[in-house]
Amino acid sequence: MKILVLSCNTFPYPPSRGAAEGRTFNLLKYLHQRHEVTLVTERQRWTSDEDVEALQQWVSHLMVFPGEQSQAKPGLLSKVGRFVESVAKTTPPNVLKRYSPEVQAWVDTFVAAGKCDAIACEHSVNEVYIRPEFRQSVHTVVDVHSSVYGWVLNHLEHGASENPLRDRLYLPLLYRYEKRYCAKFSSLIATTEDDRQKLAAISPGSPITVVSNGVDLETFPYRPGDPGGQRLVFVGAMDSSHNIDAARFFALEVFPQVRQRYPEATLSLVGARPVAEVLALKDEPGVVVTGKVPSMVDYMHQATVCVVPLRVGLGIKTKTLESMAAGAPIVASDRGLEGLTVDGANVPLRALRANSVAEYVNAISQLFENPALRAELSHNARSMIETNYTWERAGQLYEQALLEA
Repeated sequence: MKILVLSCNTFPYPPSRGAAEGRTFNLLKYLHQRHEVTLVTERQRWTSDEDVEALQQWVSHLMVFPGEQSQAKPGLLSKVGRFVESVAKTTPPNVLKRYSPEVQAWVDTFVAAGKCDAIACEHSVNEVYIRPEFRQSVHTVVDVHSSVYGWVLNHLEHGASENPLRDRLYLPLLYRYEKRYCAKFSSLIATTEDDRQKLAAISPGSPITVVSNGVDLETFPYRPGDPGGQRLVFVGAMDSSHNIDAARFFALEVFPQVRQRYPEATLSLVGARPVAEVLALKDEPGVVVTGKVPSMVDYMHQATVCVVPLRVGLGIKTKTLESMAAGAPIVASDRGLEGLTVDGANVPLRALRANSVAEYVNAISQLFENPALRAELSHNARSMIETNYTWERAGQLYEQALLEA
């Protein structure tokens, strides 16, 4: 099958840069083994020539367009103009801002020439290049990653929005936008059952397939042994709003109470691009902010416990899957465990669940003091990843969704 993949707002290399890059790259890698894949993407400010050359090896044809250049911060009149345009076009300003007429012209020509059997949009922002009439000649699928309406609503409900007034103003627009763009596609892909239900409520007639994230088991091997100690680790890109909120919540509200019980306990916040709010946490007793590290898995192997204290954000969490693959015992929120079956009747215990400060302190205390429980969670979680959450498995489901479209 000839597949055109659009990933214009995310240059999917290196895959370690972020969750979106990792998902897109590994799905491309799987499809390339069986199909003729043409990838259309844009350079980002950090994209090197070496990155472009490396990515070329994993697709049949690579089209790289110039990406968005840094611009001066827009003034009030510019912001008002963007808002008016976004309402008129039922499209968020960030999507309109990134739209490239050059990419659109190339896609139109490619489709008109009958050069593809299916089009896959990686992330919903790339829907802007899909014309409704494309469905008459080619299968069109969008891998949503997460509902944009659901994401903003979730942040508002949990007080994590950076600009609540703006987001409340945009919320009705985002709902109409998501409903409109979903209708253009032959089928939709969600990363969790929860996301599938949210999309089904917005677009009831659309076929929706759940394709989870996966883990590269060679990059995240199982730990050689239990390190013991009282070391906590939270991993993730430290410039993402949901990770910033989680890091601050845990370091300022949970960890001080853990230290009251265990004065030698440490907390490492491990991830690239820490913003000022995260960097400031290194002044808290026992807290280390690493920034980018050569090997994330080394920190997972050295951790007594990996915490995933997310309070906002939708979709399955790559950081949770990777920590489980590495064998680190997990204490996580419902949001951090979204899409995963880790406890309950007839389910091997794979992680401890916590949503309040007291629940985190209790769960962490159990694991600090019980090596057998750490071993149980470590073994059961790794087994689940090997069975259900490899990129091979995700690629099979993704391919099936494209073939059935």
